[in-house]
Amino acid sequence: MANNKTIHEPLLHIVKRDNISIAKKISIYAIAILVSLLLGGIICSIVSPRGNVGKFFTSLYEGCFGTKRKTWLFFQEFSLLLAVSMALIVSFKMKFWNLGANGQILMGGLASIACSYYLGGKINESLLIVLCVLSSMLAGAIWAVIPAICKALWNTNETLFTLMLNYIASGLVNLFIAIWVTGGSGILNPLAYGKLPEIYNKYLLIVLFGIIITIIITIYLRYTKHGYEISVVGDSPNTARYIGINVKKVIIRTLILSGIICGIVGLLLTSGMSNNISADKAGNRGFTAIMTTWLANCNPLFAIATCGLVVFITKGMEMVRPTFGMLDDTISNLVIGIVYFFIIACAFFVQYKIVFNAKTTAILNKIATPFIWVYDKIKLGVLFIIEKIKPIFNKIVKKENTEKEDK
Repeated sequence: MANNKTIHEPLLHIVKRDNISIAKKISIYAIAILVSLLLGGIICSIVSPRGNVGKFFTSLYEGCFGTKRKTWLFFQEFSLLLAVSMALIVSFKMKFWNLGANGQILMGGLASIACSYYLGGKINESLLIVLCVLSSMLAGAIWAVIPAICKALWNTNETLFTLMLNYIASGLVNLFIAIWVTGGSGILNPLAYGKLPEIYNKYLLIVLFGIIITIIITIYLRYTKHGYEISVVGDSPNTARYIGINVKKVIIRTLILSGIICGIVGLLLTSGMSNNISADKAGNRGFTAIMTTWLANCNPLFAIATCGLVVFITKGMEMVRPTFGMLDDTISNLVIGIVYFFIIACAFFVQYKIVFNAKTTAILNKIATPFIWVYDKIKLGVLFIIEKIKPIFNKIVKKENTEKEDK
C-alpha cells in the first residue's frame, strides 16, 4: 500500500535579498531610528509629567551639543568609540571575532601608567611620554596576539579566549593598583608625570587620533595588499591558502594591528585624560564597538555613522534623565535598548526578507485590503485638498509679488 503522506508547505521562509541601493538602506535605517526615538519620547512623556515628545528631542540635542564643552565631549567619546571600532573592523573582516578590546585597552592604559609611576621624575618628560606611547602599543599588541597565535597554530576558539582575557586584564589592573596605593582606598590618584600634551585643548588630541586612524584603516583595507589578504582569509581560508597567502601570518599580523589601536586608546584614556587608571577605565567601549562594527558591516566609513548614532543616543539620554526628573537610569536604558533593537531588526530586514506561502499571503492580503482602501482614500483626499488650495496660494503669491513691484 502506498504511503500517501501530505507534504505541508512551511508557513514562511527567510530569503536573502538581492542587492538594494545604499540610498534605500539609509532611508530604511533613518525611518527606523526616527520611529524608535519617537517611541522613546512617548514612553518618557508617559512616565514623567515634566516633559513631552518635543522636549525629549530637544534634550537629546542639548545633551550632545547644548554647550561648547558638551560638543567637545561628544566628539571625544565619538572618536574613542570610532577608534575601537576600527580595531575590531580589521579583525572581524577576517572573521576573527575579537571580543577582547576592553582587555587590550586596559593593558595599554596599565602599561602607560606603569611607565609614569616607575619612571616619572627620573627621566626626561619627553622621553617618558615616548616610552608611555610605545609601551601602551606593545601591551595592547601582546594582549591581542596571544589568542591570535593560539588560533593560528591550534585553531582555538578566539571568541572565548579574547573574552576571558578581558577579566584577566581587569584583575591585573586591580593588582597593580593594590601595589601602588597605600591605605586601602583602592583608588589611584592622578600621577604628576607622563601626561600627554594638549593640542589646543584636552579634547582635540583624541579627536585627531579618531580621524587619523579611520583614514589609515580605510586606506589599509581598500588599497593595500594586506587589506586584500584580510578579505580573502575572511571569505575562505582554504582559498587563501590555495592562492599562496600565509593564513597564520595574516591572522597574527592583523591582531597585532588591532591590539596596537586598542593600546593607544588605553593610552588616551589614561595618560591623555585623567593620568590614572581603574578596572572600569575602558568603559565597555570594546563591547559597544562590537555592535557599531556589526551594524557598519565592517565598513570603516559606515562605522562613522553608527558610532555617531550610538554616542548621540547615549549622551543625549544623559540630559533627558534630569530634564524629565527620572531618579535612575532605568527608563533611559529602556529607550536606548529600544533604539538598538529597531536598528538591529532593521539590519536583519535589510539583508533578508520573509516570504509567506500562498495560503498565508492570501489571508494577509484580505486583512490588509481595508487598510489599503483607507490609505488610498486618505491619499485622494489630501491630493484633492492640495488641488483646491493651490490656486488660492498662487493668487496670494502673485498678489505679494505685484505689491513688491509697485513699491
